Amino acid sequence: MTTSRTTALTIAATALALAAVAGCNDDTGSAAPSAPTSAAASAPAATTPAATARTATASPTAAATAAPSTAAPSAAPADGAFDPEQALAGADKAPYAVSVSISTESGGAVLSTMKGRSNFNSVWTGRIEMRTTAPGATEPILWIETLTTPDANYMRDLSTPGDDWVKVPRSTDNAVLDYSEFAKLLLASGPSARKGMETRNGVAAYHLAGHIDVEQLSTVDPRTYKSMKAKGATGFEFDQWIDRRGRTLYVEQQVEQKGVKAVNKVTFSDFGPAETFAAPIAG
Repeated sequence: MTTSRTTALTIAATALALAAVAGCNDDTGSAAPSAPTSAAASAPAATTPAATARTATASPTAAATAAPSTAAPSAAPADGAFDPEQALAGADKAPYAVSVSISTESGGAVLSTMKGRSNFNSVWTGRIEMRTTAPGATEPILWIETLTTPDANYMRDLSTPGDDWVKVPRSTDNAVLDYSEFAKLLLASGPSARKGMETRNGVAAYHLAGHIDVEQLSTVDPRTYKSMKAKGATGFEFDQWIDRRGRTLYVEQQVEQKGVKAVNKVTFSDFGPAETFAAPIAG
């Protein structure tokens, strides 16, 4: 590896935490809108997505707010309307697979991206590719692929052609963040959080938005709570779009720490039945 293998593996392990947190939808089925975490994780970096994105640069706990999303939402047809509280209450808990895309931006520049596919509502497994780039640079300072099976993590450095997979134990901290808990926090804040129906990629979605205080994370996302408290962050702005099945389609989080603003955007798409992620074949 061009970077120290130990350093790369440490950062890759961090990527796994973000990946686990990136997905937090509560339903299975097909329908692949675009959207957000966080979590998904699992779902809340310069910080950690609430979401918690424990990447080398910014952690999607820090994340977005009213920053406009790439795909501008439009008014949804009246017959597509639904109540977000009822959608969350009726969400299916069956295991499912979903594609996840996460980006962390600061100062208008994309600092890190994570893309892959994972299983949620069960033991978290999946394959994720993470790229981290220094401001103004074109080549990534870190380009790692991770594969998580039910009993182990596998990692390799994609910046080194032919780099072998390295097996490491699964982290006991591989909890998947449930974004529906953030939607419930927003709804509990009052009517102002209900921004109304919109359409995202042709799917009727309900837009929720508001401020989430760091103290509210103590039970929803203890890992991010500890991280943000240690950094002196008091909270973040959070925008979330959910579909009628209670699934999170898109999240933006925005946080400011020590004068630096970071925006985390998480999109969930291509929902489907749970999939098998097996150990890589040597060679």
